Parts: sequence; C-alpha cells; structure tokens
Amino acid sequence: MVGLCFVAFRWQSILALLSSVSLSTALSIPDGSNTHDSSLPSREAERIVPEYVTRHAPLVWLHSDDPFRPADILGHVRHTTPMVHMEPIKGLPELNLDNLAMLNDYWNNGPVSLTANGDITSLPTWLLGETPDESGKLHNATSCVVITVDRGSGDLDAFYFYFYSYDQGANITQVLPPMNGLIEDTEHGMHFGDHVGDWEHNMIRFYDGKPTGIYYSQHSSGSAYKWDDKALSVEDGRPVVYSAWGSHANWASPGDHVHDSVLLDYCDAGQIWDPVSSAYYYKFDPETSLLTSIFPVGKEVSNNLTSFLYYSGIWGDFQYPDDHPRQKIVPYFGLKRYVSGPTGPTTKQLVRKGLFPDHPERKNLLQWGVGVFMSLYPCCFRGWRAWISGLAFIGLLVCLVLGIKRSLKWLRTRKEGYKKISNEESIPLRELDYLDDRSLHHRD
Repeated sequence: MVGLCFVAFRWQSILALLSSVSLSTALSIPDGSNTHDSSLPSREAERIVPEYVTRHAPLVWLHSDDPFRPADILGHVRHTTPMVHMEPIKGLPELNLDNLAMLNDYWNNGPVSLTANGDITSLPTWLLGETPDESGKLHNATSCVVITVDRGSGDLDAFYFYFYSYDQGANITQVLPPMNGLIEDTEHGMHFGDHVGDWEHNMIRFYDGKPTGIYYSQHSSGSAYKWDDKALSVEDGRPVVYSAWGSHANWASPGDHVHDSVLLDYCDAGQIWDPVSSAYYYKFDPETSLLTSIFPVGKEVSNNLTSFLYYSGIWGDFQYPDDHPRQKIVPYFGLKRYVSGPTGPTTKQLVRKGLFPDHPERKNLLQWGVGVFMSLYPCCFRGWRAWISGLAFIGLLVCLVLGIKRSLKWLRTRKEGYKKISNEESIPLRELDYLDDRSLHHRD
C-alpha cells in the first residue's frame, strides 16, 4: 500500500512540475473584471477562483484561551528537518513550498516526517502561530489552503483547510465520568495525543453557485449540515466555525462538545479569523489528481505553489517510541503523550459522494468498547442503576452457565443413546430413569 501511494504521489509531482513550467507566467486580472468575459484568455479565465467560493467562505472563531494560533505554512517547513525513522535526510537543498514533494523520493519502509527543530516540550514560539487582528486578518502568515473540486452537472465542492503548527490533545479534565476515574493522571495536567502540525478543514458543497451543505472536520470524524439547518450559524452568507481549544476541531456552535464518546472539546467566540484573507487557492481534477493554482480576481501571482500539496509525508514529528525521554504513556489505556503529525490536504478524500468522507476512519477495539460502555452508562451504570445492572448480569450469567451445562448433558446422552450390541453383551442401565413394574402393581 505504501508503495502504491509513493508511485501515485511521484506521478503527481511530475505533473505538478510540468504544470508549473507551463503556467509560470504571472497572472494579473483587474478588480471588478467579469470572470465570464469572453475577451479574457480561456486559460486565465479557468484559473480564477469562483466568486461564490470566497463570498461564502467560513469565518472561524478561535478559542480565547488557545495559545496555538494559525501558523504560516512555509514558516512551519523552515522550522523542521525532514527525517525517516528519526534520522535526518542528508544532501537536501533548502526546502520551500515549490519543492517539498521531492521528499517523496526518500521513503524507506516508512514515511518522511517534518520533524521539529529543538525540544517541543518547551513549546518554542514558532509553534504558537500568529494571532489575527481585530478584523480577522493575518499579516505575516498564510495559514489557509482552498481547494475546489468540480463534480460536474453544476456541483462543486470547496475545501477550506486551516493549518496550525501544534495540536494539543486532551488532559484528565476533558475526560467524562466515570472514565476519568479510571485514567491515572501520571503528570499533573498532562495532555495526551499532542502532535506537531495540524490540518483541519470545512467543505462546502455548491450547486450552480449556491451553497447546499457544509462539513466540519472533528478529530477522527466530523459533522455535516444542510445549508438551511437551524443548527448552522451563517453571517452575511458565511458559515460560522468554532475552533476547539488546543485540538482545533471545527464545531458549528460554542460550548462543550463530546467527541470519541468520552472526551470534551471547549469552544467559544474568542478571536475571529478570516482564513481566506490570506490563502492559497487550487482546483483539483478528480480524473487525473492534478492540482492547479487558481487566483482571486485582482491578485497578482508570479509562482505556482503546488509541490507542497503533493508531499505525501507527515507534517510533524513521527510518534516517539515508548522509551523516548519525551514520551509518556497513560497506564492501562496505552494513550501516548505524543503521536504522529497529520498528512496533508490531498489525503482528506477530496472526492466524495456526500458531505461526509466515503471511507470513515475505523475505530480500534478500545475505542469501540469505550463507545459501547459510554452509550449504556446513563441508563445502566450510573448511580443505583449499576447495582440493578450488576444483579441482572449475574442472573444472566448463572442462567447461561446452567443452560450450557444442560445442553452438554443432553448432547452426551444423545450421543450414547444408540449402540449396536452383541447377543451376549449386558445392557447397562446407566442414567436411564424407569419405574419398576412391580411397584406399579403393588398398591393394595
């Protein structure tokens, strides 16, 4: 599977290079230009961002206490070192968004990881990103990637990807009862599931330029809404997104949100961020998997930054082994303090039938078991209900044991019930129940 992915991304890298060579001429279109004006060269017209994609772009509320703000994508690359099996790759040129896909050539029975320079436990300032100004704009960072996918027949999906240099996982305060009593707080306030690099996204589906629905990415899954759903907040045609504290999962409302059955996300309207105020735009061809840069009206661009999207490795550190000095493990549950960073936008199922990805992430046995327990907890295990459920379980177990015992006895009796014997062989009664005929007649 890894080999197939490598071949696919290598081919995409070649296509990207050819596209870059053929489209390297600067593009400049005056403000207010009609994107459907027949006087525009057809190639330039095809490379303009549809107006409705930016007009209906999401607005993101960052949590007021979240120290990890949107980060510059290029700045993140420059603060990392590409590694395979935690060993630096030697002989590389200076990496940027125009050549990052070259790292796909260095896969060696494992992915390349953009490993943070220095000790991440000290949280160097570059991991914190940039706080937007009062209007929601970033001035020194480009933290958003917009990818459009034309599905034909008037349907178009627009993916809005948001990048952060650090994702802080949950700690004991974010675990719901009664599971929080089972998890040992090995270090006071220790978070688990932290990773360097974080890609989150929304996807809006359009039909003939009008939005019909939206998807919110949330950890290993997500949620989706029709555009007229009352649970969806829309301001001036733009859906509102609440970014969770630390994890940056996207939610449609403020407050506390449960994910993975047992963990809490915290959201509030802390700091507004307008992601498309500083973004890279692309269109994705579902047939060829080729990405092409597109540009908002009036924006001059002299380069074609697509290479970084074809990079197939990890946008952060690879998960540290258990004996690494930075790694900590939550007893019994095996939760790690640090896990591997994410892969990039092109791995997020850009081609999908509905709003949700066609192939959701599978849950492991532990996640499944916790989910079943937490779904039964309110009705069967909370408070006095636990005693009733316990007695019912014991009764069920006793009935099950007795039933199995009787079934085995019946099978053994049936197996021994028919046996061909010789004329001289005696017939043992074994366990047959009978009545003595004499006793039947001795009732005077």
